[in-house]
Amino acid sequence: MAEDGSDFSEEWDEYAWERFLQQQDRITEKYIFLLEKYMNHPDRDWLIAKEMGWGDGDAEIDGFISELEEEIEDPLNDAHESLQDKEDLYAKSPLFQRTLRLNQRISRLMDRHPELEEHPEMIQLAACAATCGTKLAGGIAQTDFTELGMRIAYLKRGLKAANDALGLCESLITRGLLTRRQLIGVRRDLFTLRNATVARMGECRAEWRRRFGHA
Repeated sequence: MAEDGSDFSEEWDEYAWERFLQQQDRITEKYIFLLEKYMNHPDRDWLIAKEMGWGDGDAEIDGFISELEEEIEDPLNDAHESLQDKEDLYAKSPLFQRTLRLNQRISRLMDRHPELEEHPEMIQLAACAATCGTKLAGGIAQTDFTELGMRIAYLKRGLKAANDALGLCESLITRGLLTRRQLIGVRRDLFTLRNATVARMGECRAEWRRRFGHA
């Protein structure tokens, strides 16, 4: 695959996919920064497009703006909607079903503790759980081993989100905001997801070695 991602004739490994995903993260982060910087400027769209290095045509700029604004308008809600959209498609996957249950547990926990709904660590926990679900969905999107590198890269991101969520659980417990008992179901789901993700990554890497002879 070419560096710009335009040529898919050669399958990328997990590291190439990770570099590509990181590049997309940087583009999105830069756009969010510029959107906040020029929020009230009358020429906001033009200034953003110029600094992003987008085309000169107004239609092209408008297209980029519209597409990205839709993607980042509400990342947490989008992640939850994405989970629901994929529910039927991945209904047979225990791993994906566990992510749905995890998000439901956290939603109920926030309902029972409205004082924590706006707490930064609780919001981060919900966001990490939603991210874990969407990334794992990308990692289990195929029933065979097509696009192995992409699947592993998404699984790695799901694993990171699970680990981050576990860290946030410990922080909430340490700060006395929630008890270990109150978080027992959330933590159990996260540990299960983490272990299953590691196992799935191992399967994908083993298949990669079988196909290509190296990790």
